Amino acid sequence: MADVDESFDRVVLVYNPVNRRVPRTIAEGLQEELRVRHPALPVTLVPTTHAGHARELAAAEAEVGRPLVVAVSGDGVFSEVVNGVMEVADRRPGTSRQAVAAVVAGGNANDHRRSTRRMSTVDAVANGRTRRLDLLRLTVTTDTGVTTRYAHSYVGLGLTPLMAIGLNRASRGTWKELLAVVRTVGTLAPVEVVTADGEVLCLDSLVLANVERMAKYGRVSRSGQPDDGLFEVLAWPHRRRWRLGLTAVRAATVGLGHQTRTRRYAFRTTSDLPAQVDGELVALPAGAQVTVESAHHALLTIG
Repeated sequence: MADVDESFDRVVLVYNPVNRRVPRTIAEGLQEELRVRHPALPVTLVPTTHAGHARELAAAEAEVGRPLVVAVSGDGVFSEVVNGVMEVADRRPGTSRQAVAAVVAGGNANDHRRSTRRMSTVDAVANGRTRRLDLLRLTVTTDTGVTTRYAHSYVGLGLTPLMAIGLNRASRGTWKELLAVVRTVGTLAPVEVVTADGEVLCLDSLVLANVERMAKYGRVSRSGQPDDGLFEVLAWPHRRRWRLGLTAVRAATVGLGHQTRTRRYAFRTTSDLPAQVDGELVALPAGAQVTVESAHHALLTIG
């Protein structure tokens, strides 16, 4: 992961105050530590008030100067921050003043931080260097228009969104969460998509992953790097439930090993499908043309 010698002029800590006060406590502690070690660097705390607010906050901050916007959260709020920063970056192609985005683990799922962490946020600020990581660019085209959003970690269909629901409902603890995965398999219905070359696929799960870990304990790949311009494709064909269950447990324990890697993956939906984008459930309508591409080095981050 290549480092870039660039700095920022302030730090903005974005957190969700509703989440059991944990993110706020972490944010306040981080603010105090940064003030002690970097007294000349402005550090502010900004709570979110509604869904999508973190994206709005990040976009507003990215318009002015050179901020470091830190999501003190899980993957969901960080996804909003990334999309807010990229909203501004996409309007300013080629600019050298892109805002910096980072995450401090403070939520229920922290896949991106777990897969990319090299040092603490405070040490990264002290280091004063940034690096660029890849994102996944998700484009959905329907009769009503085109929507684009970015994923820092993964896009998934089939078992993936159902696993997310099951894990979020489960009590904390590895074995209880593994049991939730097994139970989720029993409720699964296969998904059908049509590939770019016209092949109809009946799948239990389709995951396009930019990181090696997801859903708290799942190791989807041992070959993926979040800055090489490629992402992993995990396509599980429809099979008997017991075989699918074994694969899901393997993913949640020892991992799935090396996977197919690509820069672009496209398909068309044949029915309404739920998808999971960095932990957030998203509806894909029937007949939608879906394209996922690697946005190479699109994310400017630290640590």
